[in-house]
Amino acid sequence: MRSIGEMARESGLGVSALRFYDRAGVLVPAWVDPVSGYRWYGAEQLDESRLLARLRRAGMPLADIRLVLAGWSGTDTDLVLKLLDAHLRRLELGLSDARTESSTIRALLDHRENPMNSARTTTVRPAVSAPELAAALDAVRFAASADPELPVLGGVLFDIEGEDLRVVATDRYRMAMARVGTTGHAGPRVQAVVPSPLADAMRALLSDGASAELTVDGDRVALETGGRQVAGQCLDHGFPDYRRLVRLPAGRRVPVDVPAFREAVESGPVRASEVREQDGVSCDLTVLKVTADGTVAVCEDGDDDQDRVALNREFLLHALAAGAPDRLVLEFGAPTAPLAIRRPDTEETFSLLMPVRLEN
Repeated sequence: MRSIGEMARESGLGVSALRFYDRAGVLVPAWVDPVSGYRWYGAEQLDESRLLARLRRAGMPLADIRLVLAGWSGTDTDLVLKLLDAHLRRLELGLSDARTESSTIRALLDHRENPMNSARTTTVRPAVSAPELAAALDAVRFAASADPELPVLGGVLFDIEGEDLRVVATDRYRMAMARVGTTGHAGPRVQAVVPSPLADAMRALLSDGASAELTVDGDRVALETGGRQVAGQCLDHGFPDYRRLVRLPAGRRVPVDVPAFREAVESGPVRASEVREQDGVSCDLTVLKVTADGTVAVCEDGDDDQDRVALNREFLLHALAAGAPDRLVLEFGAPTAPLAIRRPDTEETFSLLMPVRLEN
């Protein structure tokens, strides 16, 4: 007999997944301790659990998985093959449909003007506070993408409009924004996507000096402070309309003490997950909920609170480190809506984390 922990390690399925498949009647333990409720699995169930893990990675629906396992344990291999073939056909049809729609969207984009290129036709030289711009870069840099397949997100957006400079970064699964006041620019809105290495060089330069001058001239961007300058090419890509992404319905705001909350996340229960929504990369999940007394708690394994929110644990810790050293406000919307992490003293600096769908 194998314990549920041993079964999880040997099968590739997490403990929470094994509990889910038990409740769903897909992989029922050979014996459950009537006192403790602890699950035990027979040796013959290891092959079934490994098969289940493969079917799960292949994205097969639960109803079909149930039939495949039933056929696998019996003699009806023909049924298993037919179910596998049917699932592959569905995936192929879905891929074909996705390619067709993608081609249509590309054709539509060919007929549209790139707003980012048109927004960089003017040279602007706003002055900014060096410490404020440094703090803004610190608040958003963690969210910039490192995915070579998406170079458009591999930088930090500098969005200059009137006396505001908004600094924004996103990798699709998290986004961060900070505002810095400027002087010396009263013209039209100008945007530049600064490559991450250049943004890092700017941040290093901002360690000295009280003020800085930012220059956007066509496809080049430069920052000068204390008699020193860094400059380079902007990314030749448009940036997502971040203003649309931050229009979220108001949620339930809960203040947290950052050191105590960070400790709770670091030492609290963790779920292992195969995350298809986040590039298919496995990650540790932290599951949060708002308790009856209005505080944020890390859910214990097995907590099925309907409003719980699962987050990439590493992303959550990065956002806390970038947010503020003492107090932050967590804003909970629907379980499928982004979690907002805000500073209590301003609405202009915050980050958003996309939740991860729980399978149970």
